[in-house]
Amino acid sequence: MSHDGLVVTGGLRGLVSRRRRADADGFPWSAPHWPDGVERAAPQRRLGADYDTDWSRRYPARLVRAVLLDNVTRPLAHAVASPEVRGAEMLELVTPPAIFVANHASHVDTGLLLSVLPRRFRHKTVVAGAADYFFDRRWKAHVFALGLGAIPIERHKVNRRSADATAGLLDDGWNLVIFPEGGRSPDGWFQEFRGGAAYLARRSGRPVVPVHLDGTFRILPKDGNRLRRQHTRITFGTPMAPVEGEDARRFGTRIETSLATMADETRTDWWTARRRAAAGTTPSPRGPEAAAWRRSWALGTAPGSSDPGAEGRWAVDGPVHRAPVTDAAAAFSRKG
Repeated sequence: MSHDGLVVTGGLRGLVSRRRRADADGFPWSAPHWPDGVERAAPQRRLGADYDTDWSRRYPARLVRAVLLDNVTRPLAHAVASPEVRGAEMLELVTPPAIFVANHASHVDTGLLLSVLPRRFRHKTVVAGAADYFFDRRWKAHVFALGLGAIPIERHKVNRRSADATAGLLDDGWNLVIFPEGGRSPDGWFQEFRGGAAYLARRSGRPVVPVHLDGTFRILPKDGNRLRRQHTRITFGTPMAPVEGEDARRFGTRIETSLATMADETRTDWWTARRRAAAGTTPSPRGPEAAAWRRSWALGTAPGSSDPGAEGRWAVDGPVHRAPVTDAAAAFSRKG
């Protein structure tokens, strides 16, 4: 073998020898081993309520979202839902940022509501999304944070971190869309309201704009798997703020009562709904305590229907049930 060959062979043997020595000697010649008697730290969570959405509020992501909202979401929502907007003049009374509090019956609700907001609200709005549903997988978290400006909120337990982050966004000038029922209605009727919206309004000093969405349940119900074209009605109510001495519990009840009156108005008219509200006879937006078929019948027909019995169905259910809302101020003071 040539001298060059001997040099090459010797070099390879040296590398092999050093590799064997590294395996035998361990760190720093090889990767360190975790000591058997030391407990490993839990891996850091990066999904759910811990998912970081800061990137979705930077200029590149905001630009993409604005293009999607104006050129995809808005035309699609108007084609499928044919929205009739009422009370848009109420938004002229509001200086952003504001908290939009709406009932929730369908996945269509968020895109539809964003699509009818004026531009000065639409492009600087975040949406409170269930951390366990929209942020349980990385691809879903990316899609909803980018497309809708969603932020993760715990809905099954109190999480002070989520509350602090949301209040911080309001302080930074971001509007908020929140569904106080915590999830979609299974049958189109209201569910019990939670107190997070009232708490955030008290904490941030920002106004609450109640929004009633009617007809979206028929487009895509909770257990549905395909879209159905349907006329919808979106009603913006009078902006609200807690009065002096009013705690989050009472303010939350007042928000729910306002939405109940707006729901009544969609089935009757402005004067009838206000007259019944003043008399305390507003029909319950939670529906009758009855079998599923009876609740479906009592819900009535779709907005814009010519069915003369629709109002009567809505009206037979008795006074509104003003159940107390969870005291969010006390709840959010505990760590989740």
